[in-house]
Amino acid sequence: MSQPLNGLKILDFTTLLPGPYATQLLADMGADVLRVEAHTRPDMVRFTPPYIDDGAGGQTSAAHATLNRNKKSVALDLKQPEAIAVVHKLLASYDIVIEQFRPGVMARLGLDYDSLAAVNPQLIYCSVSGYGQSGPLRDRAGHDINYLALAGLASFSGREETGPVLSGTQIADIAGGTHHAVMGILAAVIQRQTSGVGQHIDISMSDAALALTTLFGAGYLADGRVPGLSTEVLNGGIFYGYHRTRDGRYFSVGSLEPQFTQQLFAAIGKPEWAERSADPSPEAQRQLRDDVRAVFLTRSFAEWKDIFARCDACIEPVLRLDEVERHPHFQARGMFVDVPGNAGGCRQIASPIKFSASAPDYRSIGRPLGADTEAVLKDCGYTDDEIAALRAAGVVG
Repeated sequence: MSQPLNGLKILDFTTLLPGPYATQLLADMGADVLRVEAHTRPDMVRFTPPYIDDGAGGQTSAAHATLNRNKKSVALDLKQPEAIAVVHKLLASYDIVIEQFRPGVMARLGLDYDSLAAVNPQLIYCSVSGYGQSGPLRDRAGHDINYLALAGLASFSGREETGPVLSGTQIADIAGGTHHAVMGILAAVIQRQTSGVGQHIDISMSDAALALTTLFGAGYLADGRVPGLSTEVLNGGIFYGYHRTRDGRYFSVGSLEPQFTQQLFAAIGKPEWAERSADPSPEAQRQLRDDVRAVFLTRSFAEWKDIFARCDACIEPVLRLDEVERHPHFQARGMFVDVPGNAGGCRQIASPIKFSASAPDYRSIGRPLGADTEAVLKDCGYTDDEIAALRAAGVVG
């Protein structure tokens, strides 16, 4: 059976992480994604180590190979007028665009929504940026850490003794830019099926980071109480959190509900502490948290792992990625795959979306820059001589 998004054709003008990951998710579900990249200014992710064989006699970044799997690549210098004509021809079949430049850049190139919608009124056009297409910060530079800070999320993420903590992944970039872009694009596709009209989607990673405050934001707006570091149930104010073992490893403890709390304290040999967890005062909860930390320090990671394997209390070990890859659960879920593209295949993390009627088709790792330029131009009607002229002029690479 065909994949869910077969028939969707997307022009991808994005770089780095948010946009490329969004189109990777769409491509994994069957969308035809064409990555448009300047050969004069390649995506920096291509140069992020470690490197692997790119399948064309060269090397590419493992990160690029993953973020751009299942996509085609054309090399196009968008600063040249002839390149805009190429894009216009592509719009005859590629009727979804996603771009990740600062606001105003695509307009200066003649590739903004209004310009392209005049060519194809059914165009769905998604812009992903740090602060959105409007507002006083629209032109300001930023990265994930800045969006989390400005949106308030960093103010209650961390410990009182250390301050805000860096996440191991880019929260605003991925949960904000990537996932909201995918949702917005698919929602617009559904609306276009009934209305026949496309639209412009404005995704701000700082907006999305603010939306991710969810429970904390709702609480503040209800009673005006501002959450701080380690002051709440879910951010370190109680024993819910990470606890270090004697040998320097960690366990995640999420035993919030009474039935889980009782199992936790029984497993660590302190069943009487279950009553202490019912005391709502911040002082009592902080003392209980510190006492739980002290108990975890008395045993090794392996010892606690054996103990907690025998109870179902929302407690799991903090695993390294090499341990995750070997874990029977993720093996059973098929979360690591070998993707064609080099001599031995490239090991990658699989799509997390499981459909009962279709399976992901991992066709290729991220392609070398411009690998599909000639084939794509021929599909648009360009002759060999015209392609040669564009290449000689530096329009395509």
